[in-house]
Amino acid sequence: MNLDYAIDFVGGLSAPSKMPCRSYSIPAKYCKTGAKLVPVKNSVCSKCYALKGFYNMPNVRNALQKRFDSIDKPEWVEAMTIAIAGKEKSGFFRWHDSGDIQSVIHLSKICHIAIKLPNITFWLPTREYSIVSTYVKLYGAIPSNLTIRLSSLMINGNAPSAIAKTLGLTTSGVSKDQTFNCPAYNQDNKCLTCRACWNKSVENVSYKLH
Repeated sequence: MNLDYAIDFVGGLSAPSKMPCRSYSIPAKYCKTGAKLVPVKNSVCSKCYALKGFYNMPNVRNALQKRFDSIDKPEWVEAMTIAIAGKEKSGFFRWHDSGDIQSVIHLSKICHIAIKLPNITFWLPTREYSIVSTYVKLYGAIPSNLTIRLSSLMINGNAPSAIAKTLGLTTSGVSKDQTFNCPAYNQDNKCLTCRACWNKSVENVSYKLH
């Protein structure tokens, strides 16, 4: 499989202006937990940026849908591995600037990609605690180059620290643990040189609503 075919197969990669690297996104409407939280007042998902604006443009919606539709195809892991290796030169990658993991199988595929690309550090923020918990129980440790952050459900809500510690993971939200405040809001909404979200030694990252 060549690079052009791989990129077309997976529907392309994202290049969010804030990020120092490429990303991957699928429609936010397919979020398992997020879809339930959208109508909940003061939930993080009630203010979801990926359900409005740029994400509602027809060409963007079509691209996101193509990405979603390719996940269950047998070639997806190979195609994503080739696409990321061919396009990402920073050494970092983010999963899901829009959307979230869909199943234990989906997460296992993401972990397999991380294993195949040991020179890239991956960051996966998620509210799918149950999926991640089931994966860890079935398969054990998360790849060392994949940082999974369990995200809080409510605006200014507590980080899910208890379950994260049980699973050996990190969090985002309000926490009594070591917390790093995202600096993007003081630097034109960009990460610039910050890589805290990708760093497993940073127990919790706190973000302002955006």
